[in-house]
Amino acid sequence: MLEEKDRKLQDNVGGEENSETTEIAPDSEKSTEIETETQKNETDRATEDAGDDVIEEIEESNAEDAEDEDNHRRHHIPILDYHSLSIENLVGELQRLVRNEKVQAIKRHVEGIKYEFDLKFQEFIEHKKEEFISNGGNEVDFRYNSVTKRQFNEVYTDYREKRNQYYKNLEQNLKANLINRQQIIEELKGLVNVEEDINTTYKNFKNIQERWRNAGPVPRNSYNDVWRTYHHHIEIFYDFLHLNRELRDLDFKHNLEEKQKIVERAEALVNEEDLGKAFRELQSLHKIWKEDIGPVGKEHRDAIWDRFSNATKAMHQRRQDYYKDLEQVFEQNLVKKNEIIEKIKTIAENVANNHRALQQQIREIEALRDRFFKAGKVPQKNNEESWASFKEAVRSFNRNKNAYYKNQKKEQQENLDKKRALLDLAVSLKDSEDWDSVTPEMKRIQGEWKRIGHVPRKYSDKIWKEFKNACNHYFDRLHALKNKAHKAEGENYEKKSACIEKLRAFELSGNKEKDLDNIKALIEEWKSYGRVPFNKKSINVKFNKILDALCRKLDLSRQESELLKYGNKIHQLAKSDNDRAINDERIFIRRMIDESKNEVRQLENNLQFFSDASEDSPLVQEVVQNIERHKEALGTWKAKLKKLNILENKLNKEEETEDAADEGSSEEEE
Repeated sequence: MLEEKDRKLQDNVGGEENSETTEIAPDSEKSTEIETETQKNETDRATEDAGDDVIEEIEESNAEDAEDEDNHRRHHIPILDYHSLSIENLVGELQRLVRNEKVQAIKRHVEGIKYEFDLKFQEFIEHKKEEFISNGGNEVDFRYNSVTKRQFNEVYTDYREKRNQYYKNLEQNLKANLINRQQIIEELKGLVNVEEDINTTYKNFKNIQERWRNAGPVPRNSYNDVWRTYHHHIEIFYDFLHLNRELRDLDFKHNLEEKQKIVERAEALVNEEDLGKAFRELQSLHKIWKEDIGPVGKEHRDAIWDRFSNATKAMHQRRQDYYKDLEQVFEQNLVKKNEIIEKIKTIAENVANNHRALQQQIREIEALRDRFFKAGKVPQKNNEESWASFKEAVRSFNRNKNAYYKNQKKEQQENLDKKRALLDLAVSLKDSEDWDSVTPEMKRIQGEWKRIGHVPRKYSDKIWKEFKNACNHYFDRLHALKNKAHKAEGENYEKKSACIEKLRAFELSGNKEKDLDNIKALIEEWKSYGRVPFNKKSINVKFNKILDALCRKLDLSRQESELLKYGNKIHQLAKSDNDRAINDERIFIRRMIDESKNEVRQLENNLQFFSDASEDSPLVQEVVQNIERHKEALGTWKAKLKKLNILENKLNKEEETEDAADEGSSEEEE
């Protein structure tokens, strides 16, 4: 800065000299020249101001870095797109930063995370409050206990305590270092007035320089001033050395060579593709220029500084161009977000009037919310407006959705009254022995029950269980009565009992393949026997338990064991010739497949929250074991579905063959 002041002073002196020798021009030419000169001066002044701004920015950044040797780490820790992260992931990222990084290096990161967390959590709380009110609650009674919010507050408090303690300790050291540097400057000033041998003075000067280099960091608000003062008195000392030009000129020559190297490095940065890396390098060069290299001869000061300043301005212009291009990307992101907001508004204005369609709309809104957060940043001037529009659109949908479910509650209460009436009727008939009239009535009751819509969730399971028990009680009695008339079922029971005894008495030979064939033969024998009395069906459970024990002895996997037993179920379905039973089995298996997939997906998502935990952690191992168990179950259910599909295809082909045979017989009769 002193070099720049000297240059401006020389420009002013030169300008006065030029004005004294300038001839007077005609008024019109003079006016044009003045206008042109004014425009040029304004352009030069704007360029110079931009250059001054970037140099001031670099000096402020260097002053902050100089407070602690670890401060420079903040330039190398990536700032993520926090806007696209969920509140859970924001907490995870904050935990990672506070746990792994220097507290003084993550200020911008923590501020960015907190800003996004506060916005998203506020939206979340407002949504929960609207749900609470729509369900009949009073706004003043609304309370919500969020584990995520509690975790965030704990980590953020930990960060603030660490930061405050760090700056408290740092402040004491910085003040002491500042006093030390000021004392060194006073010693430097005193060298000029000391009457001693010049070589002794120069030796003391070098000692002062060395002490200055090791004096430690100072407060950032004093950094630039104390360095300017130091450099000012360095130059005064070199002027004092005019009695021994050889020593001074050697230093000037060395300093000029070092500054030329710095300028060349700064000029070469224009070819560095990584703009962030290039700007950090430029900051480092400014720091070296100021802290490590002394002055040069007056005849070189302006030229060498101008080269360095021009290289800095070129980098500044490049960065400005980059931000300009980035602003265009932000504008495009704004267009995308506005389109998403309009789609949310459209759905909010056309909320479905049935549960299934409304659930689909809820999923669509969630997908649009996810797209909104992943669409990227928008221009700062549009950020609040865009966020407010988004929140209002989502809130509008939630209000309309909640209004629908509020009205639905009234319908569900009416449905509950209807089902209670059917339950009372079923209970009154469950012990009747008028089989011919009551059986169709019970079936009618069951059909009417299915046609009635949903009831409030808190009553759903209880009333269904009571109704099912009443119906089962009646039909169990009916089936028991029918079983008495089926002597063959009793004989089958006796045969199956004997088969169980064979299975129980079976001894393994040690030859796994042979033993497995023998067990399969017993299973085929079991399949060959027909149905057993309804009240004796527990024999199937006994058979499966003994079969399970043998499978464990044979060291069969759970899937192999399950599929081995599932052959019995397939056999029963094939014999029943009941399409509905097969369809019910398929629905059940698919539901189990979906549940297994959901469990695996949920567990794998949970595992991501332990990304920093050791693989030896009992909690991590438990999650991994659960994932493997559910994956194994998923494979078993898929294999069962495959067997069921094979059975159905076989039955369909047999039916087609019979139909073709019947058609052929009809044609012959004609």
